Amino acid sequence: MNRPEPAQPGATLATARPAAELRARVRGLESELIAFRRDLHRHPELGRQEFRTTGLLRDRLVAAGLSPRVLPGGTGLIVDVVPVGTAPGTEFLAFRADIDALPIDDAKTEVPYRSTVPGRAHACGHDVHTAVVLGTALVLAEAARTGELRRPVRLVFQPAEEVLPGGALDVIKAGGMDGVGRIFAVHCDPKVEVGRIALRTGAITSACDRLVLHLDGPGGHTARPHLTTDLVAAVARMAADLPGALARRMDPRWGVSLVWGRIASGSAPNVIPQHAELEGTVRCLELDGWREAPDLLHELIAKLAETYRAKWTLDYHRGVPPVVNEAVSVALLDAAMTDRFGREGAQVVESTEQSLGGEDFSWYLEHAPGALARLGVRTPGDTTVRDLHQGRFDADERAIGIGVELFAALALDEPQN
Repeated sequence: MNRPEPAQPGATLATARPAAELRARVRGLESELIAFRRDLHRHPELGRQEFRTTGLLRDRLVAAGLSPRVLPGGTGLIVDVVPVGTAPGTEFLAFRADIDALPIDDAKTEVPYRSTVPGRAHACGHDVHTAVVLGTALVLAEAARTGELRRPVRLVFQPAEEVLPGGALDVIKAGGMDGVGRIFAVHCDPKVEVGRIALRTGAITSACDRLVLHLDGPGGHTARPHLTTDLVAAVARMAADLPGALARRMDPRWGVSLVWGRIASGSAPNVIPQHAELEGTVRCLELDGWREAPDLLHELIAKLAETYRAKWTLDYHRGVPPVVNEAVSVALLDAAMTDRFGREGAQVVESTEQSLGGEDFSWYLEHAPGALARLGVRTPGDTTVRDLHQGRFDADERAIGIGVELFAALALDEPQN
């Protein structure tokens, strides 16, 4: 996917009705934003290690006449664009980007912006999200200077989205949601063509928690399992029975899914071990199920462990609740996309499916209404699988300009609450 700079709009965008002035501003930034994205892609940093990324963002925002505030941990930052004459107490419209990468190898060999860091890659599109929100900041900084921006806007560049329970909590703790009336974000979607966004009212992602189950017993000889605690049998029954038991005790509409990713026990064929572990994730489509799952799992584990006389402890690590898109915010995204690009090109994909993936944007929505949109990054006609969290993930960089124009339109066109 080695494309020229700047990437030019293709057939997908040909029927869009232009909003000439804003589009011209965005296109004037495209080359810079694509170069910025590629720089981040070459130099990925993991959660709460994004010092270089934070420094690049800070310097560019300062150069644009803004005053960014780096978060207390030294990575991630917040910057406000406030028009002259803004009344005290006016709520911010906020846009969020996540800036961290994943601990996997970049498998792309045909692009000049391949990761230069072994075992690190922007394989979830966070570099694209960052470029979108940076571009939005640059456009709105100019709009504030010319008097076109009529409401205050906050740009959030968040660290550690990939680290449960998420760097969104760092932002919130630092006051990043204070005074925010509505918040938006986009997430790259390799199933959606560039030039389109996918929307959904209600839950668009799922809750995701991590758990580690520890089982202990005295151990012994496999010739005498009746005299000890057969932990291998116990952990096997836990692995096999708990997912079904949990599902049968919860409303099936909640979509609860317990899946194990690791099982460990024993070191010899004729020795009953003293310790066993199971590790996995609990995912859930609805908030009610997410809230009930931990207590119910404790109850079920206790009953199974008693059968095998096993001692147990459960480390249940809360992850993130579902992202629940608010209806008004979804309508604002739909209207902004339609007004700027038109219906003829089918630019808005409505009622996109809910993902079982987790996304810490959900924490922001506990403080203000908002919505997460899926940003199309697939080149039309490209049949290569470039799924999220895979080493070959890549994005059609025309999506950056689409995202900037969408966010800038929301800020410039939406009336104050």
